[in-house]
Amino acid sequence: MLKVFNPADQSLIKELPFVGKAEVDAALNTAYALFQDQSKWLPPHQRIEILERTAKIMEGRVEELTQTAAREGGKPYVDSKVEVLRAINGVKIAIEHIPQLKGEQIPMGLTLSSDNRIAYTFREPIGVVAAVSAFNHPLNLIIHQTVTAIAAGCPVIVKPAETTPLSCLAFVDILKEAGLPEDWCQAVICEVEAAEHLVTDPRVNYFTFIGSAKVGWYLRSKLSPGTRCALEHGGAAPVLVEKDADIEDMLPALLKGGFYHAGQVCVSVQRVFIHEDICEEVAHRFAEMAKKLVVGDQLDEKTEVGPLILPREVDRVEAWVNEAVEGGAKVLCGGNRISESFYEPTVLLNPPADAKVSTLEIFGPVVCIYSYSDREEAIKRANELDVHFQAAVYTKNLDLAMDAVKKLNANGVMVNDHTAFRVDWMPFGGRDTSGIGMGGIQYTMHEMTREKLFVIKSKVL
Repeated sequence: MLKVFNPADQSLIKELPFVGKAEVDAALNTAYALFQDQSKWLPPHQRIEILERTAKIMEGRVEELTQTAAREGGKPYVDSKVEVLRAINGVKIAIEHIPQLKGEQIPMGLTLSSDNRIAYTFREPIGVVAAVSAFNHPLNLIIHQTVTAIAAGCPVIVKPAETTPLSCLAFVDILKEAGLPEDWCQAVICEVEAAEHLVTDPRVNYFTFIGSAKVGWYLRSKLSPGTRCALEHGGAAPVLVEKDADIEDMLPALLKGGFYHAGQVCVSVQRVFIHEDICEEVAHRFAEMAKKLVVGDQLDEKTEVGPLILPREVDRVEAWVNEAVEGGAKVLCGGNRISESFYEPTVLLNPPADAKVSTLEIFGPVVCIYSYSDREEAIKRANELDVHFQAAVYTKNLDLAMDAVKKLNANGVMVNDHTAFRVDWMPFGGRDTSGIGMGGIQYTMHEMTREKLFVIKSKVL
């Protein structure tokens, strides 16, 4: 049995049965048979109608979905409500982009051999989608991996994170209530062996994964030939702060970007490189703001920083911070565990370049600040890790901003905004070790289709 705990106090929320390889195989048989029989495909107008009803049902259950996501995931209530509203909007974005799954005319008659022909492309569903999700956005990530498949016309089998399966199950039930035939979206609660069987089966045409790089790249290496994939892993997001930065505007943004969901976000602000002329002032002001963040029960509407997902993650963050301090980092605030489940919002000044907090994704409520004098050297340090997802630069100088945009190795560079900024219709994904493929509702929908060409030859053309 899978036991789902509240990460704040480790109280049991619910127990769910695991399924094994046999049940996963049955789900694959069902999805594959569904896709192979084109008479059972859902036409675009039916997909639109189902997803419109889905959004309407969700709008009537915002509080219920918020409570579920917050209880199992530990994200503060206020932020969990924002996640639910984003999830509803994600469904609406998918509806809007169903008509954009289209092809184009290919010119013919440009050579003698292509005369008397007309050619077009159109897009078809790619096939069975297997989705493996993460805990940190237990509803919105499921939307990005399942609604996109449904909108594209693909049957999908989704495995939620073991720590946060309840939001996924609630959403699958909503889809069925909205009229989606049961076999089009199947949720499986399974352990590693059965999950690997799901992902690597040759009946899977597309694999979408959100989680650790170690697991994601391993599973990609095991994919059946022809299976396409998108992997979304973490990063150690860098921020470059020039000496002309608007400090008053920047500090609240960095605070939110660094401590949102206790830093358990793949693009969370982690490494902040600040020009030496303003570093001391900015670092201490930032730390004073971090000290005032309200840490506590995620269901309390006043809470700003909730628990980490598991006690072992608190142990890990504590060990990494201690290592940095022993190496010479200055603790400007925090630096201590509060309990089995909570860690203080922590700001470290100039931790060693080789410390874990400087080289690995922290995924906890810790922000590292580094002083620099040479901006080229700072950019080099920002780029030197093998993870590259989103980055940011703060400056009033347009030339410096564009220079940083050009030189920072990231798929997205925010100018005068924090690294965790995202809206669900923009392209979103890591590069290098941080992932492959592009997220964002319409981008994922496009990847879950494939192009087909048809050419008509006629003497009258």
